[in-house]
Amino acid sequence: METPPAPLAALVQMTSGIDPDVNLAVIDRALADAAAQGAVMAFLPEMSLLLDRDRQRSAAHIVREGESPWPAALQDMARQHGLWLHSGSMPLLADEGERRVNRSHVIAADGSIRARYDKIHMFDVTLPSGENWTESAAYAGGSELVVVDTPVGRLGLSICYDLRFPELYRALVDRGADVIAVPAAFTVSTGEAHWHILLRARAIETGCHVLAAAQGGAHADGRATFGHSLTIDPWGAVLAEAESDGAAGYSLTLAPVASDAVRRARQAIPLSRSRTIRGITL
Repeated sequence: METPPAPLAALVQMTSGIDPDVNLAVIDRALADAAAQGAVMAFLPEMSLLLDRDRQRSAAHIVREGESPWPAALQDMARQHGLWLHSGSMPLLADEGERRVNRSHVIAADGSIRARYDKIHMFDVTLPSGENWTESAAYAGGSELVVVDTPVGRLGLSICYDLRFPELYRALVDRGADVIAVPAAFTVSTGEAHWHILLRARAIETGCHVLAAAQGGAHADGRATFGHSLTIDPWGAVLAEAESDGAAGYSLTLAPVASDAVRRARQAIPLSRSRTIRGITL
């Protein structure tokens, strides 16, 4: 009996701007393209619906999830195109209080929301380039780890700056993850220095596929992001990489997500069996 082909995951690289309607139109075109090329699930970048560092201007669009039109719009697209969809993330008001959250949604092809994840680690840094970012001034960090079954595997959720905290990914693997999503909007300077290295490290140390859809290019709010959306296999090999955005306002890369690659990597280097740090007093 022939082994069925591995499911195809599509990474959508965008240059999201300050107009959600324009961003939604780009996403719709990208999902139609992904479905036509045989993808079973598409992955959007961080802040796919709105990328705007002007907190006063963006406030007009940012409401609680129950009042936001964005999740419903993505649910409709998933149904229309017959795809599972990872939203990347979107800014919403927290369920309580007046702080914001950076939230991912995993949406099934029937339009149902199967999982939500709020970014845990806030990007509070001053970079050598002189850039200063203080996400915690407006955003509250999440407190829950999320793993969800999807057509490409058991998917562990994370967002952008989470990538720098390997203990998060070990915890996701302990909960059964064999695929990791890392939607991102990396700065150019940190992307050039660390993007490929960190993503390959997370894949190797967890024995997971890593799917990292990225923002890339010059944005309407004045920032620039690194791009280079990556699909990486559990051995650390890059399966697909987006070099630049296309004429349609997005760049689409597809790669198979083979479950047997996870098995082979974890059999070759059995990290879960070999780990002894739990029994050591630090």
